[in-house]
Amino acid sequence: MTPNIDELIVDPRTYAQDDLFHRLLGEIRHEDPVHRVEVEGYTPFWLVSKHADIMEVEKQNERFINDPLLTLTTTKALEKTKEFTGGSHLLLRTLVHMDNPDHRAYRALTQAWFMPPNLKKLDDKLTGLAREFVDKMEAKGGECDFVTDVAMWYPLRVIMTILGVERKDEARMLALTQELFGAQDPETQRGGGFDDLMATITDFFQFFTALTAERRANPRDDVASVIANATLDGKQIGDLEAMSYYIIVATAGHDTTSSTTAGGLKALIENPDELAKLRANPALLASAVDEMIRWVTPVKHFMRTATEDYVLRGKNIRKGDHLMMMYPSGNRDEEVFDEPFKFKVDRSPNRHLAFGYGAHLCLGQHLAKMEIKALYTELLARFDSFEITGEHPNVQASFVSGLKRLPIRYAARSKAA
Repeated sequence: MTPNIDELIVDPRTYAQDDLFHRLLGEIRHEDPVHRVEVEGYTPFWLVSKHADIMEVEKQNERFINDPLLTLTTTKALEKTKEFTGGSHLLLRTLVHMDNPDHRAYRALTQAWFMPPNLKKLDDKLTGLAREFVDKMEAKGGECDFVTDVAMWYPLRVIMTILGVERKDEARMLALTQELFGAQDPETQRGGGFDDLMATITDFFQFFTALTAERRANPRDDVASVIANATLDGKQIGDLEAMSYYIIVATAGHDTTSSTTAGGLKALIENPDELAKLRANPALLASAVDEMIRWVTPVKHFMRTATEDYVLRGKNIRKGDHLMMMYPSGNRDEEVFDEPFKFKVDRSPNRHLAFGYGAHLCLGQHLAKMEIKALYTELLARFDSFEITGEHPNVQASFVSGLKRLPIRYAARSKAA
């Protein structure tokens, strides 16, 4: 394998270089599928690269837990976190940080909100928002940056609507999300240090503390009211859990969908035969959306920690060992996907792992698919052609990443069409 492959795996710049990133993951899948990564400044961990192995780990959520290490983190950052919190390794305590029984109990608080029967009431709202953003594209005269003009804002508006956050606060939420998920990228980070990350989290807490007070005084039919007034065992949930709940819904609820929305259009432009296939058969849109999600895989990894000794693909995993679930690798696994490096709008079956697997399967997966489908229904109906007109770099981040920019030119469909 590449001599410095371990150093490249922990380097956030690698994740912004698609060809290099997938070449390295391919080497690991083929030569050492459960690969031990040891780099100075990081706790050693096992990189799990195969689809079947990721599923094997994630379906055993008592044997492989999220606590105490959720994402790739330097030992220095972990030490600073413990120093700041007085011993805890967690700055936040979101659903993805929790294990059972807490995870099950907290997930149940909002789960009904994100299930298809409840989401049906959003159909008209999503159609209206999709039309609003495509109207803006049309008004720009045939050119825009699809990321910064559309893909960032449309999913944000959807999730803010569900939370009950006013439009005037959306720019603040977007900036904070970029600082949180793009903390490794010089363009999006607040400053790059631990104190800067803490300042971002503090800003989130201040915003949602005020929202909580308002929703407790005047509850509405929105997710913010559910969180603000949530109780477990007859007691109001703690402030850390409430604030963390808001943050995971507000950030993960739109950022990953934004990345898929933008990356999906890039894939269609770069694969004109697939775009033509989709135009000829709009019924393929549902499968095309799933393929966009597989293709982009916005969440690159989560970590798990073994609670007991375990043998995975012949490797002896010891109690306390950390494992990195590398989802983009699982989603390019040649043993699972036919021509995994080809974008296919009609791919079936499509057993991708972009939403995770097992107990921590993404709560917002149904909403994400609905949003993307609504927008692409409008895009394909309104525009005849798309082309990329400039550089389209990715965010430098090892956890959640996608396109930073996607400058495009597009032509409106003729009325006769």
